[in-house]
Amino acid sequence: METAYPLSEKKLDKIFNPGTIAVIGASDREGGVGNALMKNLIGNNYHGIVYPVNPNRESVAGIKAYPRIGDIPDKIDLAIIATAAPSVPAIAEECGKAGAAGLMIISSGFDEIGAKGKKMSEEISATAREYDMRVIGPNCLGFIRPSINLNASFANKMALPGHIAFISQSGALCTAILDWSLKNNVGFSHFVSIGETIDISYHDLIDYFGDDPDTDNILIYMESLKEARKFMSAARAFSRAKPIVVLKVGRTEAGAQAAKSHTGALTGNDAVYDAAFERAGIIRVDGALDLFHVAKILAMQKRPADNRVAVITNAGGPGVIAADRLAMKGGRLAKLSRSTVSELKKILPSAASAANPVDVLGDADAHRYRQAVELCLADPNVDAALVILTPQEMTSPTDVARQIVSIKNKTGKTMLASWMGGDDVAEGRSILEKGNIPIYRTPEEAVDIFMYVDSYRRRLEFLKETPGSMPHAFKPKTEKNRALVEKVIADGRTVMTEAEAKEMIANYGIPVAKNGVANSAAEAGAIAEKIGFPVVMKILSPDILHKTDIGGVKLNINSRVEAEQAYQGIIVGAKKVPKAKIDGVFIEAMTKKRYELLIGCKKDEVFGPAIVFGMGGVAVEVFRDTAVGLPPLNMSLALKMIQETKVYKLLEGYRGMPGVDIEAIQFLLYKFAYLVSDFPEIKELDINPFAVDENGGVVLDAKVILDEKVLGVKRAPYSHLVISPYPKEFETTMGVKSSSGKIAKVFVRPLRPEDEELVAGFFHHLSPASQKDRYLQVIKKIDHEFLLRFTQNDYDREIGLEAEILIGKKPQMIGAVRLIIDPYGESAKLSVVIIDSWQSKGLGGELTDHMLEIARGRGVKKIWIEFFPTNKRIIKILEKRNFTIKARGKIMMGELELE
Repeated sequence: METAYPLSEKKLDKIFNPGTIAVIGASDREGGVGNALMKNLIGNNYHGIVYPVNPNRESVAGIKAYPRIGDIPDKIDLAIIATAAPSVPAIAEECGKAGAAGLMIISSGFDEIGAKGKKMSEEISATAREYDMRVIGPNCLGFIRPSINLNASFANKMALPGHIAFISQSGALCTAILDWSLKNNVGFSHFVSIGETIDISYHDLIDYFGDDPDTDNILIYMESLKEARKFMSAARAFSRAKPIVVLKVGRTEAGAQAAKSHTGALTGNDAVYDAAFERAGIIRVDGALDLFHVAKILAMQKRPADNRVAVITNAGGPGVIAADRLAMKGGRLAKLSRSTVSELKKILPSAASAANPVDVLGDADAHRYRQAVELCLADPNVDAALVILTPQEMTSPTDVARQIVSIKNKTGKTMLASWMGGDDVAEGRSILEKGNIPIYRTPEEAVDIFMYVDSYRRRLEFLKETPGSMPHAFKPKTEKNRALVEKVIADGRTVMTEAEAKEMIANYGIPVAKNGVANSAAEAGAIAEKIGFPVVMKILSPDILHKTDIGGVKLNINSRVEAEQAYQGIIVGAKKVPKAKIDGVFIEAMTKKRYELLIGCKKDEVFGPAIVFGMGGVAVEVFRDTAVGLPPLNMSLALKMIQETKVYKLLEGYRGMPGVDIEAIQFLLYKFAYLVSDFPEIKELDINPFAVDENGGVVLDAKVILDEKVLGVKRAPYSHLVISPYPKEFETTMGVKSSSGKIAKVFVRPLRPEDEELVAGFFHHLSPASQKDRYLQVIKKIDHEFLLRFTQNDYDREIGLEAEILIGKKPQMIGAVRLIIDPYGESAKLSVVIIDSWQSKGLGGELTDHMLEIARGRGVKKIWIEFFPTNKRIIKILEKRNFTIKARGKIMMGELELE
């Protein structure tokens, strides 16, 4: 992974790799937090310097104590505060003045106690910003970094070293996991309690641990989330390389309220959390034990290539249980090859089963078990082996465990075990644990954990998928919708009429029926006749949302006379709602189609707009057949949402019924997502139903409610989204002199996931010398995995632009420029490359200037670029733009401070 920040020391290094630590509130009082901190810091062979701070003691733990942090002669990397909450704001100020790089506030009594505590948190945050300090906490246990023997917590145990980074909002859960990890031989690279996250939060730590060579996996216990966009950006950046496993509590309303009162933060809708985690490639688990066990399997075993499992058991029942559970969870029993079955029959008694599940029978000894497992692992149709043992008189659980551990698993396939029972299998379980084979008490538990890990594989495969192209160009009428929203706001309303709502969605290419608005019976008759019968007529009022309740909907109007009568009846019914503003009667063509769908959006408190798709109509709340997704969507993401619903089987075509145009519905969701992305004013948008059959679809009803909180508020474009959409504002056209001497129009735009073929063509036009100039090496393999790095960008932190010309009607990519921004938005790595036939024509300089302007707009302070000294063209471009150029070994580096 290309890094964007080698120029400065990472901001969290001083906290997690401190040379000097001050403990403010250090104490010799047994049972006190200050005492526990001191014991842990000096009792685990940590090689840094620890300074106790206590104005009432001359020494603590035999070490000289200082009255205040400012009295310490050293510069402090990490100041740990363990004093009463009211004293913390003033102490934080002292730490800032003393030049401390980071704070960790153990003390509780802040946001969780209400307004008074929140005010103290705000004071601490302001102080931290003033003195450029980073802060962990408050209300946290502390952290442990086993690799440097640092226990900066008041936990009573030291964690084992390993490659899992654990992040938790709950200090109590930390101590439980720590205790469990020691008994289960699971180690950690970092073990961090973050508390109320007034500064350092999940995204900071994902960025830090994602770039940490000692961390392979990141585990998170989450109660609430404050900065969803930053979290999603960090998770999406690193989840492809390092699994991120989250236990998010608050699934139920009661749980959400408990989490809210605990953390003092918003918890959000649980279905939206699911959608967000899936979009970021995160594994979500259901309980604390699941979090433990996923940690174990990630620490002990390689991840499976697929979910085909061989089950080896000495009892038929547990094998069937495992097979059932596997099918329920979406896994597969491996279909063993003929040669494997043949070899199994040679080693098994005639009464045994050589099919999967493989039953080695109750009299199986350790050798028979081992042979069966080895044969299954060698089968190319097997991705993982689950070994199940039940206590039998003839079978030694201990001997079998020893044999399983001794297997040389050259294939690297996942192995897991379930030794069922209690005392009789305890020694065998211990042997398996020490042999790095995850062990579970039941087959169901083993399958569940395996399928959690497999979900990571499936999510990565989807993230790596190249989206299909759009069926045709999409040109929304954004300005017309902007005028429509402003008109509704000017009227002092937040609810659009049905006519306005349908106009808004029609402006984004979503099909609506022919319609009109009547303000008299005669006009109703004329409009109905023009549209063509039959028609439907509805009351048009922002104050009447449930029209049918007051007789405000009339169906199957088949003549001009009926339309005039219906108009009068609707107006009479509307008068049942006192003071309701009546804007007329809405008339549209009556449409009857086979399926009714729901397409909606509601603004979530944490993740912003959330899109819902599924079965619609009056029974939508009964069937609850919906999928949730986050904008922006592409064609693949839209298809995935459709496929997650039960109605998808009907839409495909079922029992001789013709199917609908699925691609058209994908495109509809794509356009719908852009509508809610472009208009942060939308709080709720409901299309229900969208009627569809094999002949197409049409909106039958639509509602739009605007968000009072954002009306009239200036904000950055798309800041209401947690995933940055395609930044159309970066598109531009440049005039560049071609080989013929004529000025060619070069279109520059951000790269999209759909651009793999375009980028592949670009690399085929790039000579080995040009590749080496840009990438410092010759690229040997241009495949899907390689192209993903260029086409799938998080526009918040990585902006790739391509320059293209038209060859006939087909675009050809002739240049690229990329900016990789550090997680803090301060420095960024620049790169630019042009195909050989377009070099030395000024395009490289034009692209560099365009990207420098984008960097300035993002608030980036420093740009840097790497290149070989032989790359004279880039040197000329950089010198002209006042880059400072210096040598770093065999590589040159250019740096530019932006105004």
